Amino acid sequence: QVQLVESGGGLVQAGDSLRLSCAASGGTISRYKMGWFRQAPGKERVVVAAISWNGDSTDYADSVKDRFTMSRDIAKNTVYLQMNNLKPEDTALYYCAAKRPIGQYHYWGQGTQVTVSS
Repeated sequence: QVQLVESGGGLVQAGDSLRLSCAASGGTISRYKMGWFRQAPGKERVVVAAISWNGDSTDYADSVKDRFTMSRDIAKNTVYLQMNNLKPEDTALYYCAAKRPIGQYHYWGQGTQVTVSS
């Protein structure tokens, strides 16, 4: 059973940066594809970024490309989401999730709120 705990959210102004962290326990992140999702009020949860189980590839939603960077630290069993040039439309509850190479995302954190003021 993998547990995920996000941190690093907050209230910032447009153009600022934040780094979200997702600490995993109960399993090593090198065995899972890890993803960052976000859900804005009244909207569906969508994937923002994902990193493959072996760390060879990272994918981003078009809306965050060139602004967000996902990375991982195997030794700390933690994944990160560096968010630069934040925009008000980035305001959402951000979730970390993990999935095995085959199947759906099965493990989810509780989320961390990011609010960007204009």
